[in-house]
Amino acid sequence: MDNIKIQTTQNVDIEYELASVGDRILATLLDYLFFFGYMLLVFLFIGLIGSHIEDNLWLLIVLFLPILLYDLLCEMFFQGKSFGKMIMKIKVVKLDGTQAGFGAYLLRWLLRIIDTRMFSGGIALIAILANGKGQRIGDMAAGTTVIKMKQKVTINDTILNKVKPKYTIVYEEVSKLSDSDIAIIKEVMQVSLRTGNQQAIDRLAKKTKETMGITTNLPHTQFLATVVQDYTQYNFDK
Repeated sequence: MDNIKIQTTQNVDIEYELASVGDRILATLLDYLFFFGYMLLVFLFIGLIGSHIEDNLWLLIVLFLPILLYDLLCEMFFQGKSFGKMIMKIKVVKLDGTQAGFGAYLLRWLLRIIDTRMFSGGIALIAILANGKGQRIGDMAAGTTVIKMKQKVTINDTILNKVKPKYTIVYEEVSKLSDSDIAIIKEVMQVSLRTGNQQAIDRLAKKTKETMGITTNLPHTQFLATVVQDYTQYNFDK
């Protein structure tokens, strides 16, 4: 299975597994099942209120707007996932490591007509296979791709343990970090520990020390875990 490296805002590369063409096709088919179920409910609703479609065309248009905007709305509100993608455990991400926003999702949605509606998705298939980064045309325009979601990892698996009662902060300099910094540290550690990518942890630890303005001989993995615990306690104490 192809992998892709995505650089975080702290200049640390995290390697993800690209969603396969099969994953994406199955996710789309599952989405179509949701469409079908929703359409049945719409027609059932119209039948129950005893309305004729020709007399209430505006109502039909409003009721079918969720299908038209389905991909855009889902990706916006579910962080790059439709219901089909959730089931297949895949999601849309930005190649630059930032969170995809409305502009990226809008481009993907607009170009979906070319990618997946024309030639029965043949254009998207060719683009994904030829691109090497799992990108259809919409992804290329938006700077996104689709990856497999990380496996569920418990706190103990990542040594990011819950803060113990009466925990004492080791590094007061965690006050210089932000919520996004800690989110990146957690993400890098979860992925790197699962894949055995010690280099990513080492680079992240070095960058974190520079940001905090400290030096320590604590092993990098233990240092980052301590930083997360300290930050948790720091926010609890505020």
